[in-house]
Amino acid sequence: MSRLHHTRHAGPPVQSVTSVPESLADEQAARIRRYLVTMGIRTVCFIAAVATGMAGAPAWVWGSLAVAAMVLPYFAVVMANAVRSRPSGSSATVTPPDHGPEQLGR
Repeated sequence: MSRLHHTRHAGPPVQSVTSVPESLADEQAARIRRYLVTMGIRTVCFIAAVATGMAGAPAWVWGSLAVAAMVLPYFAVVMANAVRSRPSGSSATVTPPDHGPEQLGR
């Protein structure tokens, strides 16, 4: 019966693909989506504030919706401009093995 032995090769560690950060395009697309969703909610709040105000709803109802419609753009812009920080130590440089003089003689 043969046994399989797994040996580790001595050498510099190679960066794992799973430690690579999210691409810039994906990050920007996520921020744009968040901004558009927040501004969509703001639009709904604005229309609901006008509709409930005209329907004679209590002032706290349409007032709350109006305040939300005024405050949401600030949060939408702050969230859209917030770039995710890269965790420290998540990626390391890959250093090739030192085979310089040996390869020149071949």
